[in-house]
Amino acid sequence: MAEGRVWVNGQPAREPGTKVEPGVDNVVVDGRPIQARRRLTVALHKPPGFVCSRTPQSSRQRIVGELLPAEWQDLYPVGRLDRDSEGLLLMTNDGEFCLRLTHPRYGVTKHYRATVVGKVDHGVVTRICAGVEDEGETLRARRARILSANASHSCVELELTEGKQHEVRRLFGALGFTVERLERLQIGPIKLGELKSGRWRVLTAVELEALRQAAPAARPAGGVDKTAPRSSTRPRP
Repeated sequence: MAEGRVWVNGQPAREPGTKVEPGVDNVVVDGRPIQARRRLTVALHKPPGFVCSRTPQSSRQRIVGELLPAEWQDLYPVGRLDRDSEGLLLMTNDGEFCLRLTHPRYGVTKHYRATVVGKVDHGVVTRICAGVEDEGETLRARRARILSANASHSCVELELTEGKQHEVRRLFGALGFTVERLERLQIGPIKLGELKSGRWRVLTAVELEALRQAAPAARPAGGVDKTAPRSSTRPRP
């Protein structure tokens, strides 16, 4: 820009940070027209088996970008779900927006449903909310409640704010439980809802504003929801 190689609407644009309106302003670099892209954020229902990466590490690795239209390959994941996890994943090309949704200081809540091997009781849930030490870190859920529990499996819903790597699996692992299935149900005010596995939808302006409103409010870790276990009709994997 300082060299005068960038032109906007027929005039040299020498100031970094010059704003343009995609589809309205004419941008030329070195004499070649540049098509500006609008900021875009979509909600994707990530299936198991896909990794949250923009480029595959091997020919057999499947990435979440494969589930989106080819013209949206500039979108990248907002946070991550590991390969075996599923559920709500936001994809965006807005770097500032991505930071506000992923940095722990903004305290954006994320809701998960974990199916674990073994019976989880309220003592375990209390420890999960109080904090568990693992690999030199303190992991905790803001809230947790048991949806169903029997001798072989338990289904637990958790609300987290910190977004540490593999946090839900590590929380249960530190207490001797193995997570068999992990689903993310909600990020801030955005819910997975009825979005089918492998499908996506563009977030509306109202939803984006709701996310921005949710981002600044950091929340302390909370307590336990001691809702009694109830039978579940959801099939177990």
